[in-house]
Amino acid sequence: MAGRVLNVNVGVLGHIDSGKTALARALSTTGSTAAFDRAPQSRARGITLDLGFSCLRTALPPRLGPGPGELQFTLVDCPGHASLIRTIIGGAQIIDLMMLVIDVTKGMQTQSAECLVIGQIACQKMVVVLNKIDLLPEGKRQSAIEKMTKKMQKTLENTKFCGCPIVAVAAKPGGPEAPESENPVGVSELIEVLKSQAYLPSRDPSGHFLMAVDHCFSIKGQGTVMTGTILSGSVSLGDNVEIPALKVTKKVKSMQMFHTPVTYAMQGDRVGICVTQFDPKLLERGLICTPDSLHTIHGAIISLKKIQYFRGALQTKAKFHITVGHETVMGRVMFFSPAPADFNEEIQENVFDFEKDYLYQEEYLSKDSVSSEGSKENDQAGEVQVPKQQWALLEFEKPVTCPKLCLVIGSKLDTDIHANTCRLAFHGVLLQGMEDKNYTETFLPKLKVYKLKHKEGQVERVMDDYSVIGRSLFKKETNIQIFVGLKVKLSTGESGIIDGGFGQSGKFKIRIPDGLKPDTKMLLTVASKKKSKGGKGDTTKEDESSKNDSAQPVTISLSFKRYVFDTQKKMIQS
Repeated sequence: MAGRVLNVNVGVLGHIDSGKTALARALSTTGSTAAFDRAPQSRARGITLDLGFSCLRTALPPRLGPGPGELQFTLVDCPGHASLIRTIIGGAQIIDLMMLVIDVTKGMQTQSAECLVIGQIACQKMVVVLNKIDLLPEGKRQSAIEKMTKKMQKTLENTKFCGCPIVAVAAKPGGPEAPESENPVGVSELIEVLKSQAYLPSRDPSGHFLMAVDHCFSIKGQGTVMTGTILSGSVSLGDNVEIPALKVTKKVKSMQMFHTPVTYAMQGDRVGICVTQFDPKLLERGLICTPDSLHTIHGAIISLKKIQYFRGALQTKAKFHITVGHETVMGRVMFFSPAPADFNEEIQENVFDFEKDYLYQEEYLSKDSVSSEGSKENDQAGEVQVPKQQWALLEFEKPVTCPKLCLVIGSKLDTDIHANTCRLAFHGVLLQGMEDKNYTETFLPKLKVYKLKHKEGQVERVMDDYSVIGRSLFKKETNIQIFVGLKVKLSTGESGIIDGGFGQSGKFKIRIPDGLKPDTKMLLTVASKKKSKGGKGDTTKEDESSKNDSAQPVTISLSFKRYVFDTQKKMIQS
């Protein structure tokens, strides 16, 4: 066990200009190739444009296993600029512990809230860092820190990070222009807090190798180096790895972890892999894997939850930016739920059952959504019934390469950056991908999502004890033949069957197998008599008689379900 290194990935997230990069620099002892705004455009604009990585090494605390050993924190500096949220979502998927950096003079800002949402989805533990305390007037500093600490505790009250540590620091006293001799304040206390929050992340070397690459560059005479974090499995010298985006397989020539050569790396490790030469511009970021282990999909079925801070409804047919694995593409959604009788049934996680029937929804159902077809059936006190689980069908504008069961986030990234609103709409798990380009013909017909259809008409007149003529259920041009044999219900309680059309104006004949009730016959006879009287121009009398004799029209209800992807558009009644 001598010299073992436990790696914990720490995401440094927060609003733009909260001092994340300065904090990572103050904490770090070893910068990786991607650290501290190395990119020329980052330095010119003074903001982080990409994920920066660096590391901090400290002695392994005894509670994390027998020593001697080192605890390595890999710091993932995520950009805070709103338009770079795609990069942040990519970064959040590889972190074990999150540091939410808050500018103590400003408090929670739009992107700090979005980072908190991403943290809740993708991370288990968090430390809040109140940065730039050097900007607070010295006499009022302590009370301002206490006030902001209370405010943050209140904000986190209803999140999974309730009660998390809050640490005040000045990562770069005097700001970016201050001389390097200025020592950071509170950073050693922060390191102690990080050590107390570190845990043994569950790592598993088995399964397919999959790595999220975030930087790619070539070294003359050696090959091309891809740096990133291993999401699953392991890799050894001499292994073949596939770069699905380029459809090529390359051999691993050498590997390094923070400038130290290694022969093996596993899930959770941050590693640079050198392979035989290819143009690094072709792969800025993306995934590499065991050959043939990823799939490229055109659509997917996901289980999902709405993000509570997203304002507005999630509508079927709407378009969202869909982040799948490490790619973000535009996609259209269709929401569906269990059949109403199964709303409260426990659903097996991460599995989708194609044998079951599902109910189409115009929007994702939440307590504040408009009552939908299915929830009306389960409705007691006018409240919308919300099922335990809901799903969505995603159809991508261009294919995506990703692992199975990966995280999916839907957002509205085209919302105005300056609008004070959360742009993350939903998150979920990819349950089933559609690899066939012609999935609408080969795959979707297997998906049993139905719409409940309901039509209402009126009884026009009685033909005999066992049949009536109906109207207003169909349009004049409707082919009534396709409805023959469907069951209907009269408002007076009788059940009937559509027998066929009657004349040319959309009227139809209904057979009542058990015969009409005497009351119904009387009601219909009164109604038709009044009609014929009214026809003789004596409208005032008709009005009076309708006041005296409240003969309600007898309505006809036709209910059936139709499967959304059934090519034959069959109508089904239970």
